[in-house]
Amino acid sequence: MKKISVEEIHAGQRFSRPVYVDEDNLFVPEGIAVRDRDLDRLRKWEIKTLFTEGEPISDDPQAAFNAFFLRAFNSPAQKAITKVYGGFRTALMEIFGRIRGEENVEQDEINRIVDKILRLLEGHPNDVVQYMLYGMQGETGEVENALNTAILAALVGQKMQLPRHRILVLVTAALLHDVGMLRIPQEILAKQGKLTAEEKRQVQTHPVYSYKIITRDLSFGEDVGIAALQHQERWDGNGYPRRLARDSIRVEARIITVADSFVAMVSNKPYRLSMIGYTAMRNLLSDNGTRFDPEVLKVFIQVLGIYPIGSIVLLSDASVCRVLENRSAAPLKPRVKVIIDSEGHEFIDDDGPEIDLGETKNVFIARAVDANSLAEHHRTG
Repeated sequence: MKKISVEEIHAGQRFSRPVYVDEDNLFVPEGIAVRDRDLDRLRKWEIKTLFTEGEPISDDPQAAFNAFFLRAFNSPAQKAITKVYGGFRTALMEIFGRIRGEENVEQDEINRIVDKILRLLEGHPNDVVQYMLYGMQGETGEVENALNTAILAALVGQKMQLPRHRILVLVTAALLHDVGMLRIPQEILAKQGKLTAEEKRQVQTHPVYSYKIITRDLSFGEDVGIAALQHQERWDGNGYPRRLARDSIRVEARIITVADSFVAMVSNKPYRLSMIGYTAMRNLLSDNGTRFDPEVLKVFIQVLGIYPIGSIVLLSDASVCRVLENRSAAPLKPRVKVIIDSEGHEFIDDDGPEIDLGETKNVFIARAVDANSLAEHHRTG
């Protein structure tokens, strides 16, 4: 157990696990606020140190719930993925830094990351998606967006049963599709207001820069370069840089377009917070064949589900659950794990029961919830 100095504790403070005076004597249970008279007793008995395996809980209900919710990401699988993903991030950040500085990058450096992504997805696809959507904390940037787009593109390509060599083209192009942005002035990319016509023109040159970097600087084939070049084309022909439409766009580019759009919606940016996965999925579904290939979008939904893995949902019996697994035949009825049951009991060790909503007729998903509304539910429920 960790030691806590009594001087650091104040009235009203709560902890995520019980706090003890010693091995046999409880000071306060988990989640129960420390009272002034509790502190008076400690002073009277001249107790200087307490012990707990928990952490202080913020008085802010959203922060308190977030601390509780994130315990789900302390599983061995999530810890392993966090470590592997961190390795991807470090390697790609260094590569992107050299591309930005127009320094040499070996093709094999990219190939190794692509190979490791595919090997990770072979064993832990659901855990990877959950970490990508909900385990990453803080603002995401170009490196994380590239990795996440590559991960989702790989899953869609595999679901579409593309042959191995095309999967490699797809994931490589997805990883590098926005490297052209590294040649766009940072003040334009970080601008929060409306872009001028000239700034917009500069941004829209990035697919061409990406193509040149991929084919000339990194010596990848035309198939990889074209897939990146076309990722801003639209199904209806109103994209850029060449206003291609429908089957004139490579299927790899069509997959990247959907994955990239979803990642952009669920990523935190300097100018806005992210959407929850469900809201982002609903936005994709409202496209109506304008930007996205309807068949690719259909497969994307089969892969992630209407409620993507890791999503938090409120069930009809008032219990709160996390989505564990989706099934393409019944996208509204995933397998879930209870994190707060209908009686308000919190499974703080992420050991709640699992429910297969496809086999449970009297309980269904009432709605998806985000951290703000769920913190309020947690506080008032």
